[in-house]
Amino acid sequence: MLPVSPTLFDPEPESFVHRVLRPTALAPISLLLLYACGGAGTPESAVAPASTSPAITAADLHTRLYAFADDSMQGRRAGTPGNVKGTDWIAAEARRIGLEPAGEDGGWFQTVPILRRELDSATALTVEGQTFKAWTDMIPRDQGTGARPVDGTRAIYAGTWGGTLITSEQAAGKLVVVTFPPKDGVPAGSVNRAQTTQRFSTAAGIVVATLDGVGPSDRIDLEDAGAQLARGSSGSSGSGSHAAPETPTFLYGSTRFAAALMGRPLAGMQPGTEGRTVSGTVRFVNTPTEYPARNVVAILRGSDSTLRGQMVAIGAHNDHEGIFPEVLDHDSVRAFNRVMRPEGVNSTPGKPTAEQAAKIRAILDSLRQERKPRRDSVLNGADDDGSGSVAVLEIAEELAKRQERPKRSILFVWHTAEELGLLGSDYFTRHPTVPRDSIVAQLNVDMIGRGSATDRPGGGPGYMQMIGSRRLSTELGALIDRVNAEGGHGFKFDYTYDADGHPDNYYCRSDHYMYARFGVPIAFFTTGSHLDYHQLTDEPQYIDYDKMARVASLIDDVARTVADLDHRIVVDKPKPNPEGVCKQ
Repeated sequence: MLPVSPTLFDPEPESFVHRVLRPTALAPISLLLLYACGGAGTPESAVAPASTSPAITAADLHTRLYAFADDSMQGRRAGTPGNVKGTDWIAAEARRIGLEPAGEDGGWFQTVPILRRELDSATALTVEGQTFKAWTDMIPRDQGTGARPVDGTRAIYAGTWGGTLITSEQAAGKLVVVTFPPKDGVPAGSVNRAQTTQRFSTAAGIVVATLDGVGPSDRIDLEDAGAQLARGSSGSSGSGSHAAPETPTFLYGSTRFAAALMGRPLAGMQPGTEGRTVSGTVRFVNTPTEYPARNVVAILRGSDSTLRGQMVAIGAHNDHEGIFPEVLDHDSVRAFNRVMRPEGVNSTPGKPTAEQAAKIRAILDSLRQERKPRRDSVLNGADDDGSGSVAVLEIAEELAKRQERPKRSILFVWHTAEELGLLGSDYFTRHPTVPRDSIVAQLNVDMIGRGSATDRPGGGPGYMQMIGSRRLSTELGALIDRVNAEGGHGFKFDYTYDADGHPDNYYCRSDHYMYARFGVPIAFFTTGSHLDYHQLTDEPQYIDYDKMARVASLIDDVARTVADLDHRIVVDKPKPNPEGVCKQ
């Protein structure tokens, strides 16, 4: 569940590393990161289903997820052999249960032309004869093709976020240096790149002054945001003629870099103080991926000759994060996260206190009594979004095998490259393999395997987050509530994360928004974040399969109800601008 470029989306709050565990944060307890011998990968081998039952069952979901989130899938990163293998597996399952292919040229796939945007290795900036290199003194974030140049711009100190800040007029054309207060022991832990970019939208560039060292985990994490759809020579998107809007260049900078920009350390500096002039270029380069990125698209034809031309879309994303750049001990990572980031917050935790370190050691010692150390480097993505991908297959099989099919057709799309910026769903909704106007609603399934009381406060068997279900259609939200109640599904929907302006910005961070921007009513079903979110430890053994089956059954019931309505779901809310910025 990740944002795309800020030219379209407001990303989630972040520090330098907001997803994958940063080993440098573990210095006080580095002994816990054991490069020890032991089993690798998930504790059960992948088993391709030879048969599954027509009903939605925990057993079927268990079998499917252990196959789809196995180490052999290599983390399913879009544009890699692992994702090709994963999409082949989904297509084979779709064929086996009796769906029709609905991709390009009558096949199962739609190839998404993604480019890998990477920072030019020669990127460096110079201040008063001092040269500052990327990955040593600064980390540039890709703001898209519209990022303004910073060469020849003068630095200005903006102040500390949350206090007095300079005006837009003062920031115009300058390289704005801004500091952020710490959060949970993390320097500048409260940074929200989208909000910062919006606040200083007139600037040539923005430097968040905080960074004092970069490790390999920081680099791989920050480079992940660089992929994009292949673009024409004009810089427009693959589907249209709109140019990327101008936006400031964005950098995280070391305190040394910030002091050079301003001519002295920032301590005690007043907002509006001007500094030195910087020279150099921050440049990103595009390279094609070696392997294809593919959406998997299938249809179950409706039973009503009049309505089967309309479709209820059900979707999940087939990709995850691939291979981590380091081999870590699985249980050490989980013990650390159990104490330091129990709800999977999107920021790097601070260094453990003595008390926290003792808790981590106690958890690890307990785990060691159960099993040996296990080296791991595959980001399996069992919950994110293996759970959604196999649940959509389970729903498809139930609908395909039932005696009476829904009146409208059901469109199944397993989107690629969600983790790289919703690129697969962006491409599909711009280049749909079915008429876009035929889609009456889209039900997005992303991370539905967790949400227990140990995952989050208030969690439990009935916990589920509901996002976006009333943003375009009051009727769709009311229908979901009714189906949940009348069908005896027993879920208590948490609408907290659907609130306007919620800082986690979930409405803009999964594939459903790519449909919503074109006026298609959507609902996003998720059981929420947890300590294993975007970690090596997001593996099948931590999934609640009984709950996952109940979630899938609810979505199945909602899909059938929408498909059998005597009218299209009514859109009674304003439609977004498809080319505008998503704002929750």
